[in-house]
Amino acid sequence: MTTSHFTTIRDYLRFAVSRFREAKLAHGHGASSALDEAAFLILETLHLPVDDINPWLDTKLLPSEREKLETIIEARITTRKPAAYLTKRTYIHGVPFYVDERVIVPRSYIGELLFSGLFGGEGHNLIENPETVNSVLDLCTGSGCLAILAAGIFPNARIDAVELSSDALDVARINVKDHDLESRVTLHQGDLFVPLGNKKFDLIITNPPYVAEAEVAVFPKEYAHEPVMAHVSGKDGLDITRRILAEAPKYLNKGGGLLCEIGTGREVLERELPKLNFFWLDTEESTGEVFWLTF
Repeated sequence: MTTSHFTTIRDYLRFAVSRFREAKLAHGHGASSALDEAAFLILETLHLPVDDINPWLDTKLLPSEREKLETIIEARITTRKPAAYLTKRTYIHGVPFYVDERVIVPRSYIGELLFSGLFGGEGHNLIENPETVNSVLDLCTGSGCLAILAAGIFPNARIDAVELSSDALDVARINVKDHDLESRVTLHQGDLFVPLGNKKFDLIITNPPYVAEAEVAVFPKEYAHEPVMAHVSGKDGLDITRRILAEAPKYLNKGGGLLCEIGTGREVLERELPKLNFFWLDTEESTGEVFWLTF
């Protein structure tokens, strides 16, 4: 590609958006459009704050910076890897996390909900006082991002985080250490509740695999870079969620709650489990894909 006449971030942003659209890249790993992903890729590569590209648009680039941008823009197109795998970093609500191909790129709606005011905010609360929460369980922790966010929201809580994949737990260890939470977040390898013994918790949060087998089989190339086990959950995507619902009550303290993301399976769960009082939560980009439940 010929970019010798490019001098500013604006030049590379326009170029990247055009190339991404031409290549028909799939977006959805923290960015929902070619523009958003191009901006993230450029800012993160240049070690600039990723919240707003506008102050930097007319900044002139050094030859070494131009080379880095050209290389990573081309890599995004040729490899079809999500931008987070190329930069080894992603963000949830401004909080940075290390990420690589050993884990799914974190993008849970629960991350948004934890900061939404539902926990200690004004008006309706799921938990009125976050300081009263002493124990939190994060099932299917992956990169450890939700466990780490929970440690910030619930300052007095000790966090247990469980993950079946040993590779994913290696990434979680990196993030727990980077956030200086080794004294509060305990990582466990195992299948859901199995490693926990008789422990009980004030809160369980979980973003389990929830994609149907047939959907995983036709994933765009970007999603196919992620571990399959982080996505697939039986024929309708709800096998693991069913197991969590069956076992969660005996691991919750009295008055405790379960916060769970399930994708688009709301109608199936409500039909199968009519006696459960699901409270469905919406976010800016989702409707009825996360529920709150007390038993």
